[in-house]
Amino acid sequence: MTSGRASRLTVDDWIQAGFAILAEEGIKALKIDRLCSRLGVTKGSFYWHFKDIGSYRSALVEAWGELRDDDRRQFAAVADLPPRERLSAMMAVLVSPRHWVLERAMREWARTDPAAAASVRAADRRVLSAVRRAFLDYGFDPEEADLRAHATFAAGVGFLHLAGPAPDPRALARTERFLDLMLAR
Repeated sequence: MTSGRASRLTVDDWIQAGFAILAEEGIKALKIDRLCSRLGVTKGSFYWHFKDIGSYRSALVEAWGELRDDDRRQFAAVADLPPRERLSAMMAVLVSPRHWVLERAMREWARTDPAAAASVRAADRRVLSAVRRAFLDYGFDPEEADLRAHATFAAGVGFLHLAGPAPDPRALARTERFLDLMLAR
């Protein structure tokens, strides 16, 4: 890649490269040399955008939080759906092929990094609240809605960790069957 291309790189280009490395190879591969190699640029380009790897990782965590917030904004678009359909749509957003590997990688990173952990926890609280609301709207009392929301959320995270190297086409059917179980009285 020419230096002309490097000068046109944006912070978002670096963030997307980091997301790709994180999703494909994990946090240990998220290094300046690896990022530069992926983008075909020198370290000077990295330092043009970021002070150091720590500031880059902070930017990556912040961008992931924004990405997840964008996904959760899609919840507003389904807020008027009946609760069953709303839960199905929310699960589809949260475990979409677009993010399924990155979501797992962020959760792994969060196990060892306080900033990543805080971002994951904040995102999780918003999801739990929306899922709980759907169970309340379905007619469960607050205690039961809370229990089912937590179980649904935990199962969703479990589905992510049990997934293989690529999204399983049977996952949608499993998700729908799981929702049937969670909505049974």
